Amino acid sequence: MSPDILSPEFAADPYAAYRVLLEDAPLIWHDGMQSYICSRYDDVARAFKDPVFTTDNYGWQLEPVHGRTILQMSGREHAVRRALVAPAFRGRDLEETFLPVIERNAHELVDAFRGAGRADVVHDFARQFPINVIVDMLGLDRADQALFQRWYTSIIGFLGNLSQDPDVAAAGLRTRDELAAYLIPIIQHRRENLGDDLLSTLCAAEVDGTRMSDEDIKAFVSLLLAAGGETTDKAIASVLNNLLDHPDQLAAVQADRSLIPRAFAETLRYTPPVHMIMRQPGEDVHLSGGVVPAGSTLTCLIGAANRDPRRFSDPDTFNLFRADLPTDTAFSAAASHLSFALGRHFCVGALLAKSEVEVGLHALLDAAPDVRRAPGTSVVEEGLFTRGPASLPIVFTPSAA
Repeated sequence: MSPDILSPEFAADPYAAYRVLLEDAPLIWHDGMQSYICSRYDDVARAFKDPVFTTDNYGWQLEPVHGRTILQMSGREHAVRRALVAPAFRGRDLEETFLPVIERNAHELVDAFRGAGRADVVHDFARQFPINVIVDMLGLDRADQALFQRWYTSIIGFLGNLSQDPDVAAAGLRTRDELAAYLIPIIQHRRENLGDDLLSTLCAAEVDGTRMSDEDIKAFVSLLLAAGGETTDKAIASVLNNLLDHPDQLAAVQADRSLIPRAFAETLRYTPPVHMIMRQPGEDVHLSGGVVPAGSTLTCLIGAANRDPRRFSDPDTFNLFRADLPTDTAFSAAASHLSFALGRHFCVGALLAKSEVEVGLHALLDAAPDVRRAPGTSVVEEGLFTRGPASLPIVFTPSAA
């Protein structure tokens, strides 16, 4: 019998189930999810790159909570929308405008606990850091950071609601309405009072005579909260957790900080923040293990594909020095891992995530050069759609800010 990805056993340890699926059941039908599930690297990579696989599934999976976003678009509409938003997340805009925002937020959070000699990396840093950065990047009121934390949690709950819990769904829909009521007036005011923040950049952006509507910008901000917050949150905690599990590799990173991108890339492969993404084929498609009918939902198990022994050597071992995961392409559409997807819907915020993880880890290691797990604690991962440490208690020698 194939593993059930909605079972308690899968939630406790999906990696054991991935090994079974990869070898014995590369394509299965899950009745509870009403979805086919594929796990092998080549099949997942094809689902991300081959135009026969559409993102029509986002019409029911994302649009109810976000509104219509760039993820649902294709052709010229997608190309134009991506051209409108992408410049803000790379190059000079990222380096000159937003990197100082990232650094300030990282140091503010670390300075709050560095004198204590102990912290929970998840609760005291990782969950707050990316959302605070997004609020500052957008030029919104820092006093509303707690509000955005609540909205972010609700949106992520909606997106990962694989069992269709009605209370979780209702909370997501309330967040959609609350976020719109909050943001639309600010967007309208910002159009008339442009600044040097991301919201102003989105308001002013124009490509081939096309500009983003108020609803477009609101939907993108909602998506940014989910995609930009959740992935970075889980990635920072996971990178440090993986390094603590491998003291020799932690020592190597402490001695040579240029290895941080390697540690992040390997974490994206080994314990990715996002474990599954859905697609919908426009025609019948043959994959390993069978045929996926046109119009059906296909759940692509990134967490399994990134551990496919057909693609990676010794895939269940964390090794930031591995030769089959080039770091120079790990944060581009040519990445070997699949955690940012591939093709036309490759994550537009990949370089932002890289900057946040690098800055965040530098700040943590600066404050805690002798970092170690808090005695008597263990780390448990949680989550299905997205996954990461539920808590990561550490101790270190206290230091002054």
